[in-house]
Amino acid sequence: MCDLDTQRDADAFLAGVKAGEKKDKIASLSRREFGVLSAVAGAGMLLPPVANAQSVTESDVEITTADGVADCYFVHPSQGSHAAVIVWPDILGLRPAFREMGKRLAQSGYSVLVVNPFYRDARSPVVGEGASFSQPDVRNIVLPMARNLNADTHFMDARAMVAFLDAQASVDTSRRIGTTGYCMGGPMVMRTVAAVPERLGAGGTFHGGGLATDADNSPHLLIPETQSAMLHCVAANDDEADPVAKDTLSSAYAAAGLSAEIEVYTGTLHGWCPPDSQVYDETQAERAWSRLLALFEIALA
Repeated sequence: MCDLDTQRDADAFLAGVKAGEKKDKIASLSRREFGVLSAVAGAGMLLPPVANAQSVTESDVEITTADGVADCYFVHPSQGSHAAVIVWPDILGLRPAFREMGKRLAQSGYSVLVVNPFYRDARSPVVGEGASFSQPDVRNIVLPMARNLNADTHFMDARAMVAFLDAQASVDTSRRIGTTGYCMGGPMVMRTVAAVPERLGAGGTFHGGGLATDADNSPHLLIPETQSAMLHCVAANDDEADPVAKDTLSSAYAAAGLSAEIEVYTGTLHGWCPPDSQVYDETQAERAWSRLLALFEIALA
């Protein structure tokens, strides 16, 4: 997940952009340059439109957990009931970019809950517009909050979010729930599908960190307890730093007899999916998004 190593990769890339260097192995350079300015331009402007987009209803909601009240963003098609999806943001938390991503998913026909994972410490947004993990003052805000989260809080929050969704008229409880997570949200996805396995049907992680480690509570050890079909979209530099992780995941899913698509996305840097990221790669982000929609269409039917 986000750390100083991944930030050094991003800094090196951005230095190349500023110097006008050609990065043949990294796709969509002009779009990446534009991505650096995305917070100013507005995250929603960067996301391609949804074909046959459904009209949606948006609201800010408060969900009581054992540790307090989580402020979240809930968006769903304005008519009917639909399969639900829980979105776990990256280390910068719930902010306009993730609201737009949640809204886009809702326009595709899902009732979407985007969580503020840092609610124990602060209401969202925890950082201002244009904030980047590259900024020391931003790291000083989000890193202590991230360190306050662990396997226990992940399970606790997952169960609370599922309970909230199952009580909403816009959620079709005859259909299973999906979940997505970015960066530090990756382990949250894997613990969510394990926390309420009978309700979760699919999960997707995007440049997720710490999914398969040597720790006794590594998320991959929960795979035998789950029932979800999974998608893991891996950043190229994350794979270079830990090339064994994807193989560990693949072996665990195979042993459990579960469907899993695991792919390293060529030329990407950690954080390439959110449209306000410094290293946003539209082409690869859209390909990962299309794989997520394909997974949900089948697994949440």
